[in-house]
Amino acid sequence: MAKIIAITNQKGGVGKTTTSVNLAACVAEAGHRVLVVDADPQGNTSSGLGVRVKEKTPTVYEVMSGEVPLKDALCKTRVQTLFVLPSDIRLAGAEIELASIDDREHVLSGALAPAGDLFDFIFIDCPPSLGLITLNALCAAGGVLIPIQCEYFALEGVSALMNTISRVQKINRHLSIEGVVLTMLDARTNLGVQVAQEVRKVFKGKVYNTVIPRNVRLGEAPSHGLPITLYDPRSLGAQSYQALAREFLAR
Repeated sequence: MAKIIAITNQKGGVGKTTTSVNLAACVAEAGHRVLVVDADPQGNTSSGLGVRVKEKTPTVYEVMSGEVPLKDALCKTRVQTLFVLPSDIRLAGAEIELASIDDREHVLSGALAPAGDLFDFIFIDCPPSLGLITLNALCAAGGVLIPIQCEYFALEGVSALMNTISRVQKINRHLSIEGVVLTMLDARTNLGVQVAQEVRKVFKGKVYNTVIPRNVRLGEAPSHGLPITLYDPRSLGAQSYQALAREFLAR
């Protein structure tokens, strides 16, 4: 059965989508079958992996609503064993529609059930909020991966996320914190180093040793629809995500 990881932080701009795209690509390149579920209506994970969602392209919304079987909505990427279940603005309406459904928090879990035997890892890129879509992702997952940027206010809002995880654990007893990824580190500043130290104090052994630096190539790669390892495999960003993937798999 696939291990399902929700990548979430309700704070925007923390490197969540960058981590979803590049960690998934590196894990796939290590020889594993990987699915990325784009659960953010902005659809940045989809475009970052080269999937251009059109009006008739089936997305996670159609799969969750039962209109399209999961296998018909999976899109190939440039990485051989990496697939994406895409998203676009259609998913924004799901928040309202889910509110009136019984067992609303398990809709995504049911939709992903057929993928359990097809993949080794399923990464869910969550929207930057703690709404019903994120709740669905947490109920479907066995682990939570939290990207936290090495900047001022880094821990702002994390307590709300931890409270949500605690509440979800009453419904999904398998859910645990998989790890915390420090992102956007500017090693030239004392602030970045101090924030990293503070996050390690709060989360103790849950923080990965690998830290993702600020890197121009990481910012450029999504516009080409490529993970960093295909866009610029020799860049510091590519080396960092490859190291994170090795650490993730070793755990």
